[in-house]
Amino acid sequence: MQRCKKAGGGMKEIGGYIEFETYHGSMLHSDGILLNCGRNCLAYLICARQIKKIRMPYFMCSSVIHVCRKYGVQIRFYHVGIDFRPQRMELGDSEWLYLMNFYGQISREELEEAGKKYKRVIVDFAHDYFQEPIAGLDTIYTCRKFFGVSDGAVLYTDADPVIGLETDESHERIHYLCGRFECPAAEFYEEASSNNEFFDREPVRKMSRFTLNLLHGIDYERIKGARTQNFIFLHKQLKNMNQLKLHMIEGAYAYPLMLKNGMEIKKKMAAQKIYVPTLWPNVLEDMPDGSLEYRMASDILPLPCDQRYDQDDMGRIAAAIMNLADDWR
Repeated sequence: MQRCKKAGGGMKEIGGYIEFETYHGSMLHSDGILLNCGRNCLAYLICARQIKKIRMPYFMCSSVIHVCRKYGVQIRFYHVGIDFRPQRMELGDSEWLYLMNFYGQISREELEEAGKKYKRVIVDFAHDYFQEPIAGLDTIYTCRKFFGVSDGAVLYTDADPVIGLETDESHERIHYLCGRFECPAAEFYEEASSNNEFFDREPVRKMSRFTLNLLHGIDYERIKGARTQNFIFLHKQLKNMNQLKLHMIEGAYAYPLMLKNGMEIKKKMAAQKIYVPTLWPNVLEDMPDGSLEYRMASDILPLPCDQRYDQDDMGRIAAAIMNLADDWR
């Protein structure tokens, strides 16, 4: 990525064309360590904590696994149940536990207990941005999963800081966001996917000024409320067919609906312009067909319930599911 040229002599520019507005609202998690992406929050911790060994779920995004391998961290995998909780967990000497709070379904109390029991714990709140950090636990938040930004993440840790980090720049990564705002998503899908892959090569940097500015212009309470109400609506409509037993959360990332033949239903929904992502395609390649992790990656539909949509939109999603999932019983 082309880096900005610095103004000669360090002198502030005056005049010229006007750029994006500068926002002055409050920012959620502004007191954390502001970095450029979630996977680099883990890279930061690996360096700051000198992590050599880690336990990680099989049901996990490949980007997190790649970070560990990039930094030479030894990985031992563990299974999760259909309730997303770790199964038969033990830690070795100097080993760290990576806990992903899938869809925000692991309670704060359970995470606190895990911290007391295992001590060396990293909590991934990529699916639970509105959850407060837990004192004494290293905690990672990812901005892109909740807001219209091209990058950005927040890390809470009491480890000694990693110094000398450059500040990231976002100006070459916002084209697909501007396009998505004015045009159909399909026109910029490939560009959005390329942006995700870009972070596999991106070093640990501070959050860009552009992303930081946008995060100061967000109405967090409105977004939290919209996501909560949409989750509640979908749950009322679909809970009797859902193979997952969910508890209600505030500011949900998505509504996870597990159905038989979820992948086929997802394809049919796309034909109706309802796009449901496959969050962990690597699990479908790495795990046996009959494993629970394979079934969860294949059959869980992370239904959109974010702030762009209202209950009419949720009704359309629910109706599509009911029409397509005739064999759910």
